[in-house]
Amino acid sequence: GLNMKFVEGDMADLSIFADDSFDFIFHPCSNTFAPDALPVWRECYRVLRSGGVLMAGFTNPMRYIFDDERKENGNLEVRYTLPYSDLDHRNDKHIEDLINAGKPLEFGHTLEDQIGGQLNAGFLLTGFYEDRYPESDNDPLSKYLDTFIATRAVKP
Repeated sequence: GLNMKFVEGDMADLSIFADDSFDFIFHPCSNTFAPDALPVWRECYRVLRSGGVLMAGFTNPMRYIFDDERKENGNLEVRYTLPYSDLDHRNDKHIEDLINAGKPLEFGHTLEDQIGGQLNAGFLLTGFYEDRYPESDNDPLSKYLDTFIATRAVKP
């Protein structure tokens, strides 16, 4: 059987794990909740064994340039610059509401940090995939383009 152990920690600081500890890392859109994506990729590279695979997903930063889609108002007016940080807009009512409700803050990283960051950490990209919310979600951006990206990367 599988010997599994769950550990809570900081994905930008995996110092509790030795170098070359893992064969596989599944990293969904977690960088959305990290202020800096680059340390995450460096730590993933460090803890993977040679030949290990990183399956990573992230939000296309384009989602963050429009009038806050989390207000669900469907307004696609360009309002924000990239990289995006909720911390820069914490006085906006909808961000205050998120904080008061105990919801996580979000960060929209550039593709240079998301894809280039994996490459700069030493990974070789071996797969690339784009996706969007299903039509039933009535997501205003998904009507026009894929807004999520997944990569498959290998540590040589």
